[in-house]
Amino acid sequence: MFFHRQFRRIYYFLLLLLVVITGGTLGFMIIEEWSLIDSLYMTIITVSTVGFGEVSELSDYGKLFTAFLIIFSFGTFAYAVSAITVYVVNGEYKEYFKQYRTMQEVNKLRNHIIICGYGRVGHRVTQDLIDQGYDCLVVDHDPEIIEEYKEEDGFYILLGDGTNDENLKEAGLMNAYGIVTCLPNDADNIYVVLSARELNRGITIVSRATQDSSMNKLKVAGADKVIMPDSIGGTHMAALIAKPDAIEFLESIKISSKNESNIETITFTQLPENLRNKTIEELESKKITGVTIIGFRSPQGKYIINPPLETYIVPDSQLFVLGSTSQIEHFIQYYGLESDQN
Repeated sequence: MFFHRQFRRIYYFLLLLLVVITGGTLGFMIIEEWSLIDSLYMTIITVSTVGFGEVSELSDYGKLFTAFLIIFSFGTFAYAVSAITVYVVNGEYKEYFKQYRTMQEVNKLRNHIIICGYGRVGHRVTQDLIDQGYDCLVVDHDPEIIEEYKEEDGFYILLGDGTNDENLKEAGLMNAYGIVTCLPNDADNIYVVLSARELNRGITIVSRATQDSSMNKLKVAGADKVIMPDSIGGTHMAALIAKPDAIEFLESIKISSKNESNIETITFTQLPENLRNKTIEELESKKITGVTIIGFRSPQGKYIINPPLETYIVPDSQLFVLGSTSQIEHFIQYYGLESDQN
């Protein structure tokens, strides 16, 4: 599929050439009643304009047909020269082979994140996910964006439309851990969500929304989470006025591996067998590793801040752990936590 799209002009030329040769051969067989070999030979020398003599004397209809064949084949070869010149002189063939190598690497990706749209929101999402250690692949339909960011390290970027199922498949949707659609149009985001959910039932989907009315539609379409950047930005600005110190403290706590303070999510399935269905107190996480369990999510989706020590860690529940980078690393290593992305 990839090579077919990249070299379609050359394929069109080869197809036209095949049509010309086939049509010429059949024409001479019908008009002049020549054999297949003679008709094919006459077609080849006519199309190639090598100047050899005719196989046999042509009838008036044969001459008209030959003239038409010469004119048509001349146009075909002019198109071929133009197409091949563009590939060689402009260096497009090098770019296509480079993209092919990129596609080979993309096909090896597992548990990566696909970001549809590389505008302001998509750019921020990609950088934050890279900071957290995820493999990221960006899909954008704007050639200028592809040209600008194709050399950047840390993520892959492909030219394509996220609303196109084939482009999503080329981005490795079937092997991806999650997809974030940051397109500016809500209708496009809904379509991406529908396609992604249909193609990969287990994938995590986060979508951007610009209108309140679109949030429920996106959730119905299959999005796990729907975010309105403008709304979040407005709420954050209001909070900076009302409670600046509290917000400044919260901003110092980032969910990122590059910061001193981090929040980590621990699911029931990540815990070793011997720690499941235990209480938070039995973990003794603060005493052993220094981290603090600041939140608990029940199987019903209820969030509890500073959960009681007697809270049981049951199936489909989650823990939210706060600590420094080293403390969280110690916590993960000490308890032998498994990644939910595998």
